[in-house]
Amino acid sequence: MPLALYALTAGAFGIGVTEFVIMGLLLDVSADLGVSISAAGLLISGYALGVVVGAPLLGVLTGRLAKKTLLLALMVVFTIGNLACALAPDYWTLMAARVLTAFAHASFFGVGSVVATSLVAPNRKASAIALMFTGLTVANILGVPFGTWLGQAYGWRSTFLAVTLVGVIALAVIALLVPRDEPAAADEDESSEGALTVLGRRPVLLGLLTTVLSWVGVFAAFTYLAPILTRISGFSEAAVSPILLVFGGGLVAGNLLGGRLADRHLVPTVIGTLIALSAVLFVMTAAIHQPIAAIIAVGLLGAAAFATVAPLQMWVLEKAKGAGQGLASSFNIAAFNLGNAIGAWLGGFVIDHGPGLGAVTLVAGLVPLVALAVVLLAQRLERRAIGSPALAQC
Repeated sequence: MPLALYALTAGAFGIGVTEFVIMGLLLDVSADLGVSISAAGLLISGYALGVVVGAPLLGVLTGRLAKKTLLLALMVVFTIGNLACALAPDYWTLMAARVLTAFAHASFFGVGSVVATSLVAPNRKASAIALMFTGLTVANILGVPFGTWLGQAYGWRSTFLAVTLVGVIALAVIALLVPRDEPAAADEDESSEGALTVLGRRPVLLGLLTTVLSWVGVFAAFTYLAPILTRISGFSEAAVSPILLVFGGGLVAGNLLGGRLADRHLVPTVIGTLIALSAVLFVMTAAIHQPIAAIIAVGLLGAAAFATVAPLQMWVLEKAKGAGQGLASSFNIAAFNLGNAIGAWLGGFVIDHGPGLGAVTLVAGLVPLVALAVVLLAQRLERRAIGSPALAQC
């Protein structure tokens, strides 16, 4: 893999830490800024919604920029946003800074996915995407636990200062290693109207819907892992962080495996990973009542969740070939985050108004099956429209 891919991985690492580290600092932020824990939790939802809004906004405004120039600009926004988080004097300033930082998220991964696939041979494209997303998985294993420890030991602001430094480093390596490219020419139809045309394609819309649904299932369970592990599995609060390292290890393994499988058979991998995700969530419903089984299930959840990422991203890229591919790619990153926000709400609804905490994984497991139905529908419609081969040969 070319060195430029590792520069993209560095940027993905910083963005991953920013997105997830706030979960471990909710108590510190709420105490320091004088807000409730639930209000502090909205910093997670605000970030996710910022990603959703940032994808179309920046995608339309920057469609004709050279991709390297855009990546550098996004890392500048990311770095300034984290510095603003560290210096925020009150809750609403922190929320605004989080949303600003989130604007860079979808476009970075969206454009980064297009750049990653352009750097490798056609049979390595999904693996290239997976390598870039490895930065996100490593952020969960190393960056988030370290950032949580740093924030608890020296104040939550120190964590965002550290992430600001990561942004500076990522900016430097992207400038050094990612090759230059030319801005899109006017006749390539990368205008806002031309780029948005791609989003009207039925296969692209069905791909985006599949991404949203798959990650509703993931985050309905992941958001409430800590209370599940402490109140049902019987672990102490101190044991949660080491168990989340198991989850992070699963993320790395599943991410790389999903990319490799998608390089060989894209659609079967999308289908297989959705079935695996649903199965793991169903198994967790029973496993969380036994400590050892719960730890194993947490690792499998991480693997199954991120095994879907590269295949889903590659699927949307395949359906969006031509003008607007970068915008569609960014929209798919937004779709992941929209799934995150809906999933967190769904899990909370099950806890407050449904069967309760013990049934969160059961309900979460149903949602990837709906995503699977969307994939099968998309394949049926495509075969009907263009007379493509049987599903197994796709």
